[in-house]
Amino acid sequence: MEWIAQAEACGVKEITSFATGLRKDLAAATAGLTEQWSAGAVEGDVNRIKMIKRTGYGRASFSLLRRRILLMS
Repeated sequence: MEWIAQAEACGVKEITSFATGLRKDLAAATAGLTEQWSAGAVEGDVNRIKMIKRTGYGRASFSLLRRRILLMS
């Protein structure tokens, strides 16, 4: 893609880095923007579980964390 080549040559470190990374994984980026399926729901669940884990940090065992996750589902 021509705009990626222009971004890589622009001289701005952040834009060049972004364009280089995008070129390395262009197939995945294209699929993420064009495919009808999404991992958004799974990412939302992971984010929710991490929030539950953070709220109990240092105060609970794994069994309590497991119970809280199952009860909040």
